[in-house]
Amino acid sequence: MKQPMDIAFKVNGREVHVSVEPRRSLADCLRHDLSFTGTHVGCEHGVCGACTVMMDGEAVRSCLVLAVQAEDRLVETVEGLASDDCLSAIQEEFRANHALQCGFCTPGILMSAQALLNTEPEASNDRIREVLSGHICRCTGYIPIVTAIAKARDRLSAASRDHYAIEE
Repeated sequence: MKQPMDIAFKVNGREVHVSVEPRRSLADCLRHDLSFTGTHVGCEHGVCGACTVMMDGEAVRSCLVLAVQAEDRLVETVEGLASDDCLSAIQEEFRANHALQCGFCTPGILMSAQALLNTEPEASNDRIREVLSGHICRCTGYIPIVTAIAKARDRLSAASRDHYAIEE
């Protein structure tokens, strides 16, 4: 067993300090050491997408990232999407459009969708489907998920347009 390493990084904007074995995955660190249990572990091979979080704004499979690689980085989990007890646009649209069933894959899909909308706010439905192709969900058939992400995209786009109109 290797000597534990002390690391510090931000999770959902909050600085955390944790001592981990060098081989511990970020997923296990988030879930077991820091109690961010919204990050689910499915395949542990980066295939299913359930463990997706954002690191420095980019969607990553936390089962494939070592916790020590998060040193001095910003990690965002599904718990960080909501603020002040208010759901984010993507979370509201998932609820409104029945885009989840069992919920196991949902946190990872939400994080991939949020990362997509952050970097490609005008992403087409085809692009949404392409991003979703990296996730395995056996419950919904993806149609409600695509609908929810597209509606969140449209809401965020309208809010952005309204924001700029107010400034002018």
